[in-house]
Amino acid sequence: MKLSELAAQTGARCALGDADIEIEGAAGLEQAGLGQVAFLSNPRYASRVETTGASAIYVGEDVEVARADIAVLRAKDPYLAFTRALILFNPRKAFAPGVHPSAVIDPTASISDSAFIAAHVVVDRHAKIGERVQLHANVTIADNVTVGDDSVVHSGVAIRENSLLGSRVIVHNNAVIGSDGFGFAKDEERRWLKIPQTGRVVIEDDVEIGAGTTIDRASTGETRIKRGAKLDNLIQIGHSCAVGEDALLCAQVGMAGSSRVGDRVILTGQVGIGGHITVGDDAILYPQSGVPNDVAAGEVLVGTPAFEVSAFWRAIAVFKKLGDLPKRIRALEKRLDEIEKSKSQE
Repeated sequence: MKLSELAAQTGARCALGDADIEIEGAAGLEQAGLGQVAFLSNPRYASRVETTGASAIYVGEDVEVARADIAVLRAKDPYLAFTRALILFNPRKAFAPGVHPSAVIDPTASISDSAFIAAHVVVDRHAKIGERVQLHANVTIADNVTVGDDSVVHSGVAIRENSLLGSRVIVHNNAVIGSDGFGFAKDEERRWLKIPQTGRVVIEDDVEIGAGTTIDRASTGETRIKRGAKLDNLIQIGHSCAVGEDALLCAQVGMAGSSRVGDRVILTGQVGIGGHITVGDDAILYPQSGVPNDVAAGEVLVGTPAFEVSAFWRAIAVFKKLGDLPKRIRALEKRLDEIEKSKSQE
């Protein structure tokens, strides 16, 4: 498409160069070639603009580009504009509706005529598969599961009984939704008695769930992942948890039972949330933070136990000096001994 058309569809404007040049794809600064558009959002990579082979580049409103042979598209958020370009040049892969002969579909299940059911899929009793849903190879859909319109479930996924998936949900390979919550009570003989997990998991619209992630159903009630939340690979969501709208959970996050994270919360890699903890809207937890107490809305925390980020770095600066303290204390003790001896000889 013409550069001017690309700009209009991605929220940018043509600032320099020929607006009629043809753009056929999008790539990073180092990979882009003739006919492709790249982007610059981090000033650290500004030097790469000088060597990129891209025909056009998205930049911020106040960024100067010295090269005269590259068209410039200005955008408030170059990364967002570039993302929209990637979507334009990489549309969702088309598929033909139908059910593979090796799929096992219970007679009581409801399958839309527009759905795609791949090889060795199992759909159990009273399950409902919506319009244009894609169930890829070896997916297991248990009893009474609902999968909403335009959702994509990749190979190896297991969706356990009574789970509810909304529309446009994406579940990546080998995730498990609705497995038993980890609940046990100790009996009179100090043995563990399994607590029946009678609840369900609800995944709202536009949620994405990464590969190998597990989401447990509740003992009673529900575990809920709210609209637009994005979960990375290898995440554990315990029973009765709630994840807020547009929350972002990175790899290896763990949420213990009955914990809550609010809307737009960001939990970076390996954050651990204790049981029955609430994390308020718009909070951010740095990597490997351990959260034993509630977190207020908008807080930015780091460490284990997690505390305010600027205080954390001040504490780290002090911590680095702790190794010198024994030496300094011994020197002070020696000096004090000398002073006391000199006084005793007076």
